[in-house]
Amino acid sequence: MCGIIGFWDKTGQRGASTGRVVLTMLEALGCRGPDSAGVALIGPEPAADREWAWSIRIARFDEETLERLEGLGAVVRPEAGGVWARSGGSLRFTFRPAPQVTVDDLERALGARRGGLEVLSLGRRLDLVKQVGSPAQLEATYSVSSWGGPLAIGHTRMSTESRIDLSHSQPFWVHGVPDLATVHNGHVTNYHQLRRRAEQQGTTFYTDNDSEVIGVYLRDRLQQGRSLPEAMADSLDDLDGSFNYLVASADGLGIVRDRHGFKPLVLAETDDFVAVATEEIALRRALPGDYRAVEPPPASATFYSMSSCPSQAAGCLDPAARKATRPVPVPVSAGTDHPAAAAAGGPAGRT
Repeated sequence: MCGIIGFWDKTGQRGASTGRVVLTMLEALGCRGPDSAGVALIGPEPAADREWAWSIRIARFDEETLERLEGLGAVVRPEAGGVWARSGGSLRFTFRPAPQVTVDDLERALGARRGGLEVLSLGRRLDLVKQVGSPAQLEATYSVSSWGGPLAIGHTRMSTESRIDLSHSQPFWVHGVPDLATVHNGHVTNYHQLRRRAEQQGTTFYTDNDSEVIGVYLRDRLQQGRSLPEAMADSLDDLDGSFNYLVASADGLGIVRDRHGFKPLVLAETDDFVAVATEEIALRRALPGDYRAVEPPPASATFYSMSSCPSQAAGCLDPAARKATRPVPVPVSAGTDHPAAAAAGGPAGRT
């Protein structure tokens, strides 16, 4: 009964209003998920002097938390061009890692654990916020409508099996992989089997939510050398159940619909944008105009690549680039390089 939404601005002209678009889409689906709401946004390309810095958001921290990062790099303070923002019980800051420091190194140093400190998001371009309550409450805390960037995904949640709190809310950052997040509607029925296997390999789970296992699965496939589109396609065989999920990355927007196609999902693509949502009302309310909305076919994994465009930050600007990003279900044998595979290192839950 949850609601999921995704939006990619191809033109770069809507970038400043992406937050407003996704908030309006979430508000239209508010009746599907009154328990919590969240948004993950891929922002513009960072300035050259911040190219190798991470934007990190953490929850359940204390005043000594960042002292644990000494020796791993440096916190970039606002006066040096970094970000430092506290809101909704979370802290967002900029961190420049030392050479050879991995995302896993940082999470271990912070002491990230279930029920304790949690890294909600990490990446050069990703920011992710979520909380218990409605989309309107999310807006009141984080001013999501003012966020800018080419791509975002979002979620409204109705809890059917697991608890209602920050950790169990969505989106989920894919731990260990910069700039990668997921949202999910439905049920992964072989969740327990997949979780036991991952835990035996050292994975930390932060929830009892079956949705969490999707990111763990994608990370595992990336570590095995699969591209992100390939990993999404693989999940059609390896994840059981009735579900749809969306993926936000610095390279583009992913859409996966299980082999049964029972869960509702509606997709629209124009020369200016790609938008996807659980119900069509979310598209029409946020993006008025004359365009066709269709259901993606069952057993499909589609990836809209921003990297094939002249500018990742701007989206596709010319007809050739637009043509290159038409939705085509990605076969398992497809071969598309994805930098997240190289970024993932080391080991990495229900709706």
